[in-house]
Amino acid sequence: MTIRYGVLKCKVRGRRPATRENAHYQVHAEAEGVHYRIAINVKSQMRPFALLYYTDEHFEHEVTSDLPELAYGYTRLPNRPGGMALDYIRGNLFDRRRMVPLAFDVPGTDNDLNDKLDIYMRKAMEFEDAVLYAYGDIWGPELKQRDAVFGFMPGQGMHDIHMNQGNGGSYRRDNGVYQDGGLLLHFPSEERWIAIFLAFQAQSWHTDDKSGDPLHVAAAYWHPAHPRPLAEHEIFIAGALVLPASPTACETVTLLNASDRPIDIGGWSLANKLKQKYKLEGVLAPGQFYTIELSVHPKFFRPWGDIITLLDERGLKVHGVSYIRAKVRSGWTIRF
Repeated sequence: MTIRYGVLKCKVRGRRPATRENAHYQVHAEAEGVHYRIAINVKSQMRPFALLYYTDEHFEHEVTSDLPELAYGYTRLPNRPGGMALDYIRGNLFDRRRMVPLAFDVPGTDNDLNDKLDIYMRKAMEFEDAVLYAYGDIWGPELKQRDAVFGFMPGQGMHDIHMNQGNGGSYRRDNGVYQDGGLLLHFPSEERWIAIFLAFQAQSWHTDDKSGDPLHVAAAYWHPAHPRPLAEHEIFIAGALVLPASPTACETVTLLNASDRPIDIGGWSLANKLKQKYKLEGVLAPGQFYTIELSVHPKFFRPWGDIITLLDERGLKVHGVSYIRAKVRSGWTIRF
């Protein structure tokens, strides 16, 4: 890992779409009188050139709970679970299958990455209370040099506003866990968060838990419980009771086997945000809902928000979800 990872809390003061000469969408940001440029990659330097893009206009995730308390400006973040760092694989921020490849310079309106980013940055400029949280790598300050795009001095800003793991080749040096980039926009007057996530198509979605280097794992793999390959997302986390009505009752997690065959989950585990693991056993019949009682004390999941990840016997992610404090009700099961 070589990037200086952190988050910039700021206001959006201007923007400039990417060009073929400079394939970065540029944002002029300001934090308590200090100016920054956020350079957002919109094109890969290797094939395929289009980036993977996903936006959630009603983002609900426990990672946002502490962000409003941050001071304006740059905050360095530790690369570990349990904090405000983003990890596209381990953080259950979104379903990666919903990312789409998107070029930045397609003729027309609202149909390329420039257009998509511009919609949200313009909205951030229009709302007086809007706050942008830009995750990535900080650069500068360049004390004797004006910013090359917006002209303020000293030049400084954020880049690597994208997934920062699973790289091969010369970009392998930038790999790490809990250091992914992204944009979170908060609109307090609307009680709404908007999340923007970007990744390169060449990046791997199975990475080492320490280095972030790619693990060369096939998308479907053989499992002894059945003769056909077990595909990712055949077993889902369907619900969780994280705040039992009785202090002596167990938390529960309910799984669904959506496939047409039995699946042995012996050696699998459930993990929370702190990467604590609860070992599983049993066989799920086709179409079966299976409720697991977590007989552990103290409680495994945090009632103010947490993530729940299902890992197979090799520690690879099968499915993951998250919840926020507003979803938690005593004695009620959260549906995912």
